[in-house]
Amino acid sequence: MKTALITGGSGGIGSAIVRKFSENSWRCAFSYNKSIDKAQTLSKETGAIAIKADFLHDADTSSFIKAATEQLCHVDAFIVNAGNAWQGMLCDMPRSAWDDIINLHLTAPFEMLKKIIPLMRKRGCGSVVFISSIWGKRGASCEAAYSAAKAGQIALVRSLAQEEGASGIRFNAICPGPVDTAMLDCFCHKEKQDIVERCALKYMPATNDIAEIVFFLCSEAAKTITGQAISVDSGFL
Repeated sequence: MKTALITGGSGGIGSAIVRKFSENSWRCAFSYNKSIDKAQTLSKETGAIAIKADFLHDADTSSFIKAATEQLCHVDAFIVNAGNAWQGMLCDMPRSAWDDIINLHLTAPFEMLKKIIPLMRKRGCGSVVFISSIWGKRGASCEAAYSAAKAGQIALVRSLAQEEGASGIRFNAICPGPVDTAMLDCFCHKEKQDIVERCALKYMPATNDIAEIVFFLCSEAAKTITGQAISVDSGFL
């Protein structure tokens, strides 16, 4: 049985990814931090293993990887989805907020990859997918740290694709634009419609749309795709 390890599995995009892989008979383990009820429900419905972890703490990062790899035995796919954000002018941003964003998006994955890559090397195959963002390509006003972290993920993917290609491990990033998740619940109908109007396809991607692309990138159908940062944004302008 193939296995998938997903960080940030209890949120909108993360839970859709867990469901997609589980529905296709993959054994999954996922991390959650504060959303214990959502994590327990997702675990019960899919059979996926839920593991609590706060990746801003090194001890949690290490214990998560240890627990996940022990229970899965091997890792065919590693999906880095856990993230956070801070909005505001850079000059108003406290150093602690900057550190949290960089640590969660880059440092924690760095530590986890150092454990997972050797496991994939032994099997001669594996797929790693980062859920980055179009802001990692474009930049975004009042989201400088988030944009920088997402750009860092894209550069990391492209570098590791070259480093580990001979090992049979593929690295890719998905760069969503606005996605129809609970994060947009605070938006009024007009604000959501404005987002849709900025999409060339006049459709805001749903979490399932993101999960479909992730699953494709981890499948044999994508065996020649590596080092890519794929925008999944309905042509968001």
